[in-house]
Amino acid sequence: MSRILVRSLLVLVLSQFGYSALAHDIWISRGAGKNPAGEWCCGAEDCGIVSPGAVKAGNGGYSVAGPVTYGVGVTGNEADGPTRQENVNDSIPYSQSLPSPDGAYWRCKRPDGSPRCFFAPKPGS
Repeated sequence: MSRILVRSLLVLVLSQFGYSALAHDIWISRGAGKNPAGEWCCGAEDCGIVSPGAVKAGNGGYSVAGPVTYGVGVTGNEADGPTRQENVNDSIPYSQSLPSPDGAYWRCKRPDGSPRCFFAPKPGS
């Protein structure tokens, strides 16, 4: 009887880890997971939420100057690493921004730190 209980608990725990590992991919990869160049936006540790005060809409695009928060505190996924902030200074043409799945500004970066994808709320939302 105890073996069955242990196995059941093990299956439950492992299924929860599997779900949390997929959580990051679900919100960003479904429907709009590639930038206009065809690169995938999402990867472990690369997508963060941009402070709304750091984004200014201007002629031709967004100016992003300020903090972006990355990691488990944002995504809820331990695989994305500890919560951390980075200051960025980017110009993102409107043609390269994607609709935000949750109405927030998001920035996904390449390994060199340059922006890979930028998600912005729909105008007027």
